[in-house]
Order: sequence, then structure tokens, then C-alpha cells
Amino acid sequence: MARVHEVLEQVRMRDPERVTQSYPIQLSGGMRQRILIAMALLSEPKLLIADEPGTALDVTTQAQILKLLKDLVEARGLALLMITHNLGVVRETSSHVYVMNKGVVVEQGPTAQIFGAPKDQYTRDLIAAVPRLTGGMAFGTAVTGQGARP
Repeated sequence: MARVHEVLEQVRMRDPERVTQSYPIQLSGGMRQRILIAMALLSEPKLLIADEPGTALDVTTQAQILKLLKDLVEARGLALLMITHNLGVVRETSSHVYVMNKGVVVEQGPTAQIFGAPKDQYTRDLIAAVPRLTGGMAFGTAVTGQGARP
């Protein structure tokens, strides 16, 4: 139990003793996500796979979880494979991107390269579909199957 408490503290969980005595319904979404990360860390992995780590979390908690993952990667020397449909998360947290369409990798490369000059039409469509807070489309011109629109 001491090791469990230690790892819960590493994922910035307050009061690990209380948490280990709680039912999931008594914990917030962010707390449950931290527990899942802690469970994965117990085996001292070299690769951490995070499938939609921010889903169902508010923006603030999502940012905390993503920062925690980044800090764990740096502190433990982990490799992180993040599976997500959230292109904002991809752009801000990844060094390398694989874009998949129907289970097939259609484009891959450094994040800046993929977002700066996507070669595949599906990748361009995904990037163009991200709405901007200020209106219009994010990351540049909207692209459709017929070509670029102003």
C-alpha cells in the first residue's frame, strides 16, 4: 500500500490514503484519470499509452492531465503514445504525428511539418475542420474535396 500511495503522490493526487478508500463515484473525473495513470506507472513502463486522456474532462483539468503526462515523460524518460482526435492537443503536446484514416496511416512526420504543410487531403481536411474561437477555420484556409476555399 505504501507503493500505491507513493505513485498516487507522483501523479499529484492529494490525500492518497483517503483516495484508496474511496469508490470511483466519490472521485472527480480528473482524480479518476490520475488513478489510471498511477495504475499504469506501478509497473515502471518504458512506454505509456494514453487513449483520449482528456475526454470528458473540463478544459482546466484536461490541461493539468496533459501537463502531468508531459512531466512524467520528462522525469521518468518514458515514451508516450497518445491516441486522440483532438488536434489542439496534438499540436501542443506531440513532437511527431501519425494521421490515420479508417485504420491506415495516411501521413506521418514531425508535428510542425504536418500542421504547417500537410500533404494528404484527409489531413488537410481534418486541420481545416477545426473551428477558431474568432470565427472561420483554424490553421489556415478551409480545404474541401474540390480544392481550397477563401
